[in-house]
Amino acid sequence: MSVKPLDLICLGRASVDLYGQQIGDRLQDVASFAKSLGGSSCNIAFGAARLGLKASMLTRVGDEQFGQFIREELQRGGCDVSHVKTDPQRLTALAILSIKTKDQFPLLFYRTDCADMAVDKTDFDEAYIASAKALLITGTHFSTAHVDAVARHAISFARNNNTKVILDIDYRPVLWGLTRPGDGDNRFVSNHSVTAHLQSIVPLCDLIVGTEEEFHIAGGSTDTLACLRKVRELSDAVLVLKRGAEGCSVFDGAIPADLNAAFFSQGVRVEVLNVLGAGDAFMAGFLRGWLRDEPYSRCCAYANASGALVVSRHGCAPAVPTPEELDYYLAHQQQIARPDLDDELNYLHRVTTRFPTLWSELCILAFDHRKQFADMAQQANAPLSRVPQLKQLILAAVQAEAAELQTVLSFQPGVLIDDTYGQDALNTLTGSTNTANQQPWWIGRPVEVPSSRPLELEGGRSIGSRLVSWPRQHIVKCLVFMHPADAADLWQQQLRQLNELYRACAISGHELLIEVIPPAGSVASQAELGGALTECLSRIYDQQIRPDWWKLPAPDKAGWAALTALINRRAPHCRGVILLGLDAPAEQLMQAFRDASGFALCRGFAIGRTIFGAPSQQWLAGQLDDDSFMQQIRSNYCALVLAWLSRHDAAATQPARNDRSAQGVIV
Repeated sequence: MSVKPLDLICLGRASVDLYGQQIGDRLQDVASFAKSLGGSSCNIAFGAARLGLKASMLTRVGDEQFGQFIREELQRGGCDVSHVKTDPQRLTALAILSIKTKDQFPLLFYRTDCADMAVDKTDFDEAYIASAKALLITGTHFSTAHVDAVARHAISFARNNNTKVILDIDYRPVLWGLTRPGDGDNRFVSNHSVTAHLQSIVPLCDLIVGTEEEFHIAGGSTDTLACLRKVRELSDAVLVLKRGAEGCSVFDGAIPADLNAAFFSQGVRVEVLNVLGAGDAFMAGFLRGWLRDEPYSRCCAYANASGALVVSRHGCAPAVPTPEELDYYLAHQQQIARPDLDDELNYLHRVTTRFPTLWSELCILAFDHRKQFADMAQQANAPLSRVPQLKQLILAAVQAEAAELQTVLSFQPGVLIDDTYGQDALNTLTGSTNTANQQPWWIGRPVEVPSSRPLELEGGRSIGSRLVSWPRQHIVKCLVFMHPADAADLWQQQLRQLNELYRACAISGHELLIEVIPPAGSVASQAELGGALTECLSRIYDQQIRPDWWKLPAPDKAGWAALTALINRRAPHCRGVILLGLDAPAEQLMQAFRDASGFALCRGFAIGRTIFGAPSQQWLAGQLDDDSFMQQIRSNYCALVLAWLSRHDAAATQPARNDRSAQGVIV
């Protein structure tokens, strides 16, 4: 295949899937739903991009929040969205479904006059189609006169420009108007008109993929071999027959007398949770190899394994594996009977599908303190009702300062905020992006009972039920006080609580930050601190607890070297370490910054009382008005940002900016 900027363009369905979360319920009884990307073409484009192909989506979405979700989700997956057009009049399609049994998946399509069925010839040109190695179209986008004309127009451009044409038969009788709306899970209804329609398309294709039922509709009978021969009469395309748990067969010449006489790739038997989306994952996996000219053995191995992983999981597009995860599964699939229960596989899926932001130069204002703010209010004879207002002012100050600093400096702002006094601040910031690069703010949120030792979680032991209401953007932060010399029963209690929290985050999809602080007076020096932290983290890793982040007090350089070696060995996908402040004086913080400067694993700082402590006490006591208070917060935050960014050379000249001087912190 010639060198082209894109590997694949997918033309077809783009919808939002609403998956019932109660397994075994009738659809009418489902109480809650999980939202994900949907639509066969969209799933394939997303899956292909996740597996490393340069994929682009050609479709329409509505001018509303679900349309924005599809575009953003495709972008997060690495898919080109330059030709995801916004339809000003129509709504984004929906698919609402549940898992009743291993064989029953009630499914409702809300697609009447939906946006993707209005995709138009004016939405693309010949140069766009010519820019890809292949154009993939799914069967639904031949089901009405309008989309049929659009699809054939795209095919004509493809055939004129050495772009391969791929047909995913993707037969859904309900989408051809052959069943009542409630029969969305019906996979086969014989219909001569649909067969004739498909048979007018297959001569235009280079690759045709379908299940036995889908080849039955294309071939016009229920005899699989006869149908394959009929399609072969009409087309020289490579035919790929999906055979479920058995695997798949590939026919690139005459159809043999027996299905197994063709190229056959054995499938992997796994415990089935959900077959919906498995075919889309199969296609993405097959194309990973086919578009790179790999042999059928590899194409089919990728396809079978991708399909097997998706049938064992909840959801379609989110369940598609990443290259690292897929390669791991291929190397160990004979030993993994239950992919859904394999710790290593699930860990790889979680950490390799996280939001792709490469966090660095994190400058986080930590004001998730609860006890400290309550104490300050009491000392100032101020009502606790003033603390939420105080936290809103702190947030407004850091937002304003970060926006101004980012006009001349490159860093990622962030916050740690609690939901006891800071819920309004959390709600204000959630979903917003920082001004410099439009990336989301780093937002952490505590779960521990303040000062608890052994560790206790706010809201009791049922942490999973609490996380249900948390936005996925929020990073779960848990502070634990521990030291290697702690009693065995204390270690056991704290590790059990951390384990429960880690498992809950793995299920909910939230990233987890564990903050480890040795109890006051338990370490006598920075050198001793580094050794204690390394031992604590090692014991946590021994429990197969691999958080996304660590938040730690600053060790010396030897301690940093030991921590870096440990984390890189035990959890190379760790996002990094964030330095905490513990109300340290400015000179001590600067030394901590310099000690961390040679270690890339240290992504930044999360410091609070050094910034907000004195101004907050004054504001609560009525000694500062709102503007003066915010000015001090901004100045103190600015000073720490500048100190962090100049850590490699403490004497570096600071960039030109306004004349506001830092108050309370020396840089």
